Amino acid sequence: MRLSTKGRYAVTAMMDLAIHEPQGPVTLAEISHCQSISLSYLEQLFSKLRREDLVRGVRGPGGGYRLAKAAEDISIAQIIAAVDEKVDSTCGGDSGCDETDTCLTHELWCGLSKRIYEFLDSISLRDFLERPAVQDVIRRQEADSQRTALPAFQGHR
Repeated sequence: MRLSTKGRYAVTAMMDLAIHEPQGPVTLAEISHCQSISLSYLEQLFSKLRREDLVRGVRGPGGGYRLAKAAEDISIAQIIAAVDEKVDSTCGGDSGCDETDTCLTHELWCGLSKRIYEFLDSISLRDFLERPAVQDVIRRQEADSQRTALPAFQGHR
């Protein structure tokens, strides 16, 4: 099972918003530049994220996007589902694996899909931001892009 770029980019963009949330709105152009994601692709993803009430747009000077909820209230699974990404390792869907009948290993793949979803649903944006390896990447990106993050995200609490 492999998550498509749609799901990976949505999570990456939401992480970028969470990192910079205390400083105010973040533009898609900033996310595009810092995370190397196409601006037009981000526009498509943020349309879906906005519909699912995970982000909200801020208009005017200094506008951009913000998280619509606290980082601890947004799970990675919610983000992936919001962009219509399926975390599904089944052989062909609900029960029509072989057009009419389930296949021999259908239960195995359904169980795997359920475990993957539960894992992703158990991790919030805040949980992920606080991981030491993620902190290292945040520091590197901040240095490279000259953007600044909230001091609390620049090390362990």
